[in-house]
Amino acid sequence: MHRRTFLASTLAAAALPQVLSAKTAVFDPTPQEVSIKRQFETGQLLILPRSHYLYFVTAPGKAMRYGVGVGKAGLEFTGTATIAVKKEWPTWRPTDEMIERDPKAYKRFIGNTEAQPGGPDNPLGARALYLFQNGKDTYFRIHGTTQPNTIGRSVSNGCIRMINEHVIDLYNRVPVGTVVTVL
Repeated sequence: MHRRTFLASTLAAAALPQVLSAKTAVFDPTPQEVSIKRQFETGQLLILPRSHYLYFVTAPGKAMRYGVGVGKAGLEFTGTATIAVKKEWPTWRPTDEMIERDPKAYKRFIGNTEAQPGGPDNPLGARALYLFQNGKDTYFRIHGTTQPNTIGRSVSNGCIRMINEHVIDLYNRVPVGTVVTVL
């Protein structure tokens, strides 16, 4: 063994515990104020599906960050929309596409116009912000959830899910007309 190989091996072995214990950024859904690029306008919502965060820009360079759940691959919304409607304890009905994709899960909705009333068992949770483009409903929502364990994951049918307490906080902060950009 050469001296250089011995030294390199010794240094690598000594560094291994630090490498193994190095902390990576852990997903945290808790709302918190963070710094962001100053280019975003105050009052705007930004959603970064890959990182599972929604940002509400509160001032130049500042935002409230919330953890979210987002759409499964192929079902996610991207682009810009406007919040045109806000509802507390909204009713819910799966879209025709959802029923077609999974008729077993949504069989009670086949062949009728039934909607699930708002309340603690409703999949939209405590609040819903309805996203529109050019005056038309996109059928995508930012809403609460009955499945808080899905926050930080890509599992929905396309909507942006939030913990109920967090969506209530956001609901109280953003008015109808708020611009939402999903990157």
